[in-house]
Amino acid sequence: MEKTICGKKLMLVQGDLTELAVDAIVNAANAQLQLGGGVAGAIRIKGGPGIQEECNRIGPIRVGEAVVTGGGNLKASYVIHAVGPVYGEGGEDEKLRNATINSLERASEKGMKSIAFPAISTGIFGFPKDRCAQIMLKTVSEFLANRETSLEKVILCLLSRDDLDLFERRLANSPSEMIDR
Repeated sequence: MEKTICGKKLMLVQGDLTELAVDAIVNAANAQLQLGGGVAGAIRIKGGPGIQEECNRIGPIRVGEAVVTGGGNLKASYVIHAVGPVYGEGGEDEKLRNATINSLERASEKGMKSIAFPAISTGIFGFPKDRCAQIMLKTVSEFLANRETSLEKVILCLLSRDDLDLFERRLANSPSEMIDR
């Protein structure tokens, strides 16, 4: 599914984030920037040890922040490591919003044209997927509509068909003023 917002593309796809040929993929990171399991583990395996070495020089960072490393052996040139909230820690919605905005800002600062996100914090961090879809889609839509950015394409890459369906329903019901028809 694809929507156009102020001339920019917001796309939802099902697949493996680490296989996308975009300027940057977003890692749903932990505050220590240790590439363990889930999305981070796939990035570590496919991207090679250089990404973790860069993370070790940068981390730790706070929840809601985002930092950039090279993409190693990935198809993406960069990895943006965004720390999302652990469900139940308090202030989760704002922290997820900040992680999303900060990722978009890091991409814009580097002049990137394309970025791909996973559903941040919905794995071992336990954030509800429907709430994640609502927050991330609204945040990305508002960013594309209201900010100067080099980004031309923002992808939300969902691993399962069920997750893709959930995000598609949310996007289909998003406010029309955010979407060019």
